[in-house]
Amino acid sequence: MSADEKFENKADKLGGQAKEGLGKLTGDKEAESEGKAQQTRAGFQEKAQDVKDSVKGAISGLTGKKDSGE
Repeated sequence: MSADEKFENKADKLGGQAKEGLGKLTGDKEAESEGKAQQTRAGFQEKAQDVKDSVKGAISGLTGKKDSGE
């Protein structure tokens, strides 16, 4: 996972936490739900990227080629 992708996921997760917290504070259930959904999406994206990186690593190990660091 590139540094940019990690930063985007972290920012999305933090934004979701803030939105959820604001929703709880104001009693806005819609904002609270949107915040939770945003956090879930960020988590899924992070897991998907981890799987992608693992597959790249496994292929690299089998072929003996180093990844270019995309």
